[in-house]
Amino acid sequence: MSLLFEELDYQETPRGAISLRRRSEPRLNGQILYEVKLRDEFLMSSLFTEAEIQLSKLGLALLDEQELDVVVGGLGLGYTAVAALENPAVKSLNVVDVMAPVIDWHKKGLVPLGKELVSDPRCSLTHADFFEVATSKDIGFDGTTNNKRVHAVLLDIDHSPSYWLNPENSTFYTVEGLTAMSEKLLPGGVFGLWSDEPPAKEFTELLDLVFDSSEAHVITFPNPYTGGVSTNSVYLARKAFD
Repeated sequence: MSLLFEELDYQETPRGAISLRRRSEPRLNGQILYEVKLRDEFLMSSLFTEAEIQLSKLGLALLDEQELDVVVGGLGLGYTAVAALENPAVKSLNVVDVMAPVIDWHKKGLVPLGKELVSDPRCSLTHADFFEVATSKDIGFDGTTNNKRVHAVLLDIDHSPSYWLNPENSTFYTVEGLTAMSEKLLPGGVFGLWSDEPPAKEFTELLDLVFDSSEAHVITFPNPYTGGVSTNSVYLARKAFD
């Protein structure tokens, strides 16, 4: 009998209960899907990953350097991180996630891309609050006092700039929060953001107040449930060169 549903992990955390489940989808000929829920919110599925992948591909394509230091905010199922590592220019990748269980899923091989990530010597997984380390003057992205600047920061945590997993995240999506994070980018560095909602003019205008330039991409992908296409958004912003 084929697998219908299996809860691979369930843990209580300071941010609420998080769970990882694996199930076969009868509507897709039994395709195996991995899904993550936080509290009662559905966070992600291995079925819809195109925009997470394009966050890395589009963001890093703006950079010409031969060796790139990259930070990914939010580990999830690992698609943004693995897409970044596919770029041969990436010298180091630091993935920051506030959820210790999510990091454990990858280290234990409970998710399909976990072994690929943890076995790549360029990749490190940091257990920290991205929003705290991204805006701190004293703490680096790795959670230490090594506050070195990077070429790109790619963020995939909240549902959108106006729909947050935690209310306190909202302070990041301000001139003050984005400016603090931009100071950790090298000249010409890139900030990229995934969003579940269509591009918002208010947020691109906010990016333009902080960065030298910005753009928004609508990413389309097939939706086998509807028989049509669905969309996510990717925002990209470029810091000025000194």
